[in-house]
Amino acid sequence: QVNLVESGGGVVQAGGSLKLSCTASGPTVSRYTMGWFRQAPGKEHDFVAAISGSYTYYADSAKGRFTVSRDNAKNTVYLQMNSLKPEDTGVYYCGRTTYGYRDYEGYEYWGRGTQVTVSS
Repeated sequence: QVNLVESGGGVVQAGGSLKLSCTASGPTVSRYTMGWFRQAPGKEHDFVAAISGSYTYYADSAKGRFTVSRDNAKNTVYLQMNSLKPEDTGVYYCGRTTYGYRDYEGYEYWGRGTQVTVSS
């Protein structure tokens, strides 16, 4: 059984930073592709970033501002978000997949999400 728990969300002004964490119980995160998705109110889940082995992947909107990383000793994946914009607002979910990192439906496990609100 895999349990993913996100934390680190909050309210921040535009231009600010937040660092999200996703801690996993069960198999180590290093063995799988771990991804972050965002769901804004009334919208679908949008891909934000993913890490697989030594490779990282980002949505165009996240490139240059967000960094995804992993601490294998803590079995935790992080999403450092800088230069935040109001359009980054949403619930951020961490998930694990053995399929394509952009394919939301292919993720097998999800956390409950953490709310990020960016005020203008």
